[in-house]
Amino acid sequence: MSIIDLGELRHGQDPIPLPRPPRANGRPLRLALVLLLVLATLASAAAPPPRRAVVTLPGSAGADVVVLGDLLVAIDGANDVQKPQRLTAFRLPGGDPVWQASLPTAARYWAVAPLAGMLLATGYEIGPESQGALTVALDRATGAYRWQQPGSARRLADGNLLLQTGGDDEPQSLRVVDPCCGTVRWQLPDAADWIDVRDTGPGVDRVVLNRVDGPTEVRDASTGAVLARADLRPAGGGTLGYVAVVNDLLLTVGEDPVRVTAYGLDGLDRRWSGTFGRVDFVEDCGPVLCLQSRTAELRAVDRATGELRWRGDRWAWASPLDGRLLTSTLDSSETALQQFVVLDPMTGRVLAELGRWELAQFGRDGPLIGVRRHPDGGLLVAELDVRAGTARMLDVLPDATGECQVIADQLRCRHVDASFKVWELPD
Repeated sequence: MSIIDLGELRHGQDPIPLPRPPRANGRPLRLALVLLLVLATLASAAAPPPRRAVVTLPGSAGADVVVLGDLLVAIDGANDVQKPQRLTAFRLPGGDPVWQASLPTAARYWAVAPLAGMLLATGYEIGPESQGALTVALDRATGAYRWQQPGSARRLADGNLLLQTGGDDEPQSLRVVDPCCGTVRWQLPDAADWIDVRDTGPGVDRVVLNRVDGPTEVRDASTGAVLARADLRPAGGGTLGYVAVVNDLLLTVGEDPVRVTAYGLDGLDRRWSGTFGRVDFVEDCGPVLCLQSRTAELRAVDRATGELRWRGDRWAWASPLDGRLLTSTLDSSETALQQFVVLDPMTGRVLAELGRWELAQFGRDGPLIGVRRHPDGGLLVAELDVRAGTARMLDVLPDATGECQVIADQLRCRHVDASFKVWELPD
């Protein structure tokens, strides 16, 4: 495919001087041909070699697609529960079909994830006898059905699987199973009114059980053993309020006035307490905690003391990356295309503006890739470098329409014909 290079222009050798005009008329056609030949040669040398799509994969407009290592898995009928839902796996980078498997229960599946040689499809069961969330395990190599259990799934740090059921007006229950066969390791029926977890990256290692009218418990996720138990409700009575787990802290957010109290996670020992304005979310922002409200105010507080570091009313959210905070402005938070800004986490000072993009990958590993519509059609692709505060243009995909996902050094996007194409990302 043809490539439009929007990167930095680099100077090469000095330009070839134009020939001196002839002293007399004659041979104008020969001179014109020579000049055209020189210009064509220079243009040919400057043009980059065309890159082609690595593979084209069939797809329908209603299919959801996820890349899991060397497999691309499509969930057909994900938005139409009246039709049988099917998983189709393709081997990357070649795109050869590997297997197809029907999902045994009608559900609105929202996730497929690999674990211990399995693919785990999690969804919400549909129908008058629905039991809520469920997880179906298929063999990763063949697509063969292995087991099915109620509950939404989370990977544990030890490689096992945490299944959580209940919610809303029902007590929540926990079950930890071996992913190979669904064998129960430990379980707690009607464990709590709501449950929080700590995910360390490799998986969940702590489970926090919260009760409206009782103590809070912290348990080891691998064994179910109780590590700490304490009544964290306000001393004068009332409910516990919002609870958040951020790294080694458990934070409670009370109301009237809004008070945030931090405890050590494993011992529930009180660390600090402070009164703030409205707080709807508490997020990890690297060296600080971000207290976010739906009324568009973000406060950054010191992890160790709860001291307010800075506040701002422009930012929709914030996430730590490469020692900085990546955020977007509020006027772009309701659309996929967002205005990205880089902040200093300790001061809130704006370090760079990266432009308006839709993220094809968001995570702390690998490149941060943004895409947006090109004025002449297709998608413009850029690498967003949070540390350097730059957006480096990589490519223009002329027939891509969206739904992009980074796969190592490749980019998968929906094509105009509803198929998916996988393009190589340039260095």
